[in-house]
Amino acid sequence: MRENKLMTAWQQGRTSVNAWLTIPSPWVAEQMAHAGFDALTVDMQHGLIGFETAVTMLQAISTTDVTPLVRVAWNDPAAIMQVLDAGAYGVICPMISTRAQAEAFVSACRFPPQGTRSYGPTRGFMYGGPDYVEKANETLLAFALIETAEAMANLDDIASTPGMSGLYIGPSDLSINLGVKKRADFSDPVMVDAVGKILAACRKHNLIPGVQAQSAANARRMAEMGFTLVTPLTDISFLKAKAEEAVRETRG
Repeated sequence: MRENKLMTAWQQGRTSVNAWLTIPSPWVAEQMAHAGFDALTVDMQHGLIGFETAVTMLQAISTTDVTPLVRVAWNDPAAIMQVLDAGAYGVICPMISTRAQAEAFVSACRFPPQGTRSYGPTRGFMYGGPDYVEKANETLLAFALIETAEAMANLDDIASTPGMSGLYIGPSDLSINLGVKKRADFSDPVMVDAVGKILAACRKHNLIPGVQAQSAANARRMAEMGFTLVTPLTDISFLKAKAEEAVRETRG
């Protein structure tokens, strides 16, 4: 089966740089895939992307060695299985707050006997290889998004779920749910404490710690703390920032 380079990097103690794709365009996905990122995440929760477009974006990413991930809209087994069948090499699932939710998510990502994923990896065979079914359970990644106060209270139970690959911090929802006044404020003491606890849980249970860092500078800082999957910004954030910079420079 095709190597999951994120898993290889994690096992070697290296940090991977990820970007979030929210624009429903295989052309944008292909451009981003050639920009040097280690992974790209197709965002089907808050991005404007439906399943058919997501498939074409995964195909565009496949023109490179970039690892394709998908954030699904919810903890829905059918949707999780569908994006895996389409060739995603990892799934990031939002709002995982309890052990039961974590177990249901992991189960949908794994073929029996480790889980309940149904057979039918349509594009998975093409992208992953002929031994896809035999090796998918050990190759594909399952990340729980930690975004709620309830998740923080159940952190050890979530992190110890068999088959879980990593915990990923969703800072906007997490800050809102923890009562932090400024959204996604990584300098707030409450957020600092939460980030530290999530990182410690990953270390304790040998999981990949991931974070939506909100900026390149913060992504670097998080990497120095020990996060091995860092996301500086989204495609639309990069586009907006460069567009605004061009307007300022031209008018100046």
